[in-house]
Amino acid sequence: MLIKDKIALVTGSSRGIGRQIALGLAKHGAGVILHGRKGENVKQTLQMISSFRVPNYVVEGELSDEDQVKQIVRDVMSRFGGVDILYNNAAVSVPWMEDFWKHPLQSWEQTFKVNVFALYQLCAAFIPGMVERGYGRVINMTSGIKDQPELAPYGASKAAVDKITEDLAVKLENTGVRINRLDPGWLRTDLGGPNAWNAVEDVMPGALVPAFIENDGPNGQLFSAMELRDAVLE
Repeated sequence: MLIKDKIALVTGSSRGIGRQIALGLAKHGAGVILHGRKGENVKQTLQMISSFRVPNYVVEGELSDEDQVKQIVRDVMSRFGGVDILYNNAAVSVPWMEDFWKHPLQSWEQTFKVNVFALYQLCAAFIPGMVERGYGRVINMTSGIKDQPELAPYGASKAAVDKITEDLAVKLENTGVRINRLDPGWLRTDLGGPNAWNAVEDVMPGALVPAFIENDGPNGQLFSAMELRDAVLE
């Protein structure tokens, strides 16, 4: 399904995977709402998508702050009345903890605030409108991380993202809204680190596949960007 003229919100689109997703959506004709902790952080991404001549807008806010997430929602609603595509890309990780019994509670709290609570807030804000309009695509960024208690708060947060996605999919089954997960693979980003197997650009075009599915397409499923590197979007 074509996404031309759809409106997409991509969290964490100042750099890395989020930037690649925003550029890909704009290339295919979607209007893009960029998000960063500070509006100035997305300046370069904004310049890069300007050549595609699609609607664009910038929202700023710290996703660990409930009130700032609410302000993001208000900003988007006042300008667009909702979104057609919600890409919950933004996430934080935690320092590697060799003694994995000593992850501070602050790490757990911060990680869940950004990776889980904000994601849920945004879904709750925008999915009802999608259902009313009979169309919507929600993609929640997950991770293939496993067997690494040294990063337990991050791994647990992504398990929560998986569960939320699967459960919401049941409620959306008979609507035109599809909610799915994307595993981007291990990429050389600020979060993935310099030793990752793949360049950040390798996330495309696979990261866009869940946005192109039909209204009766996959729901509550896991997509792998690395397995979809040869995908043709149409």
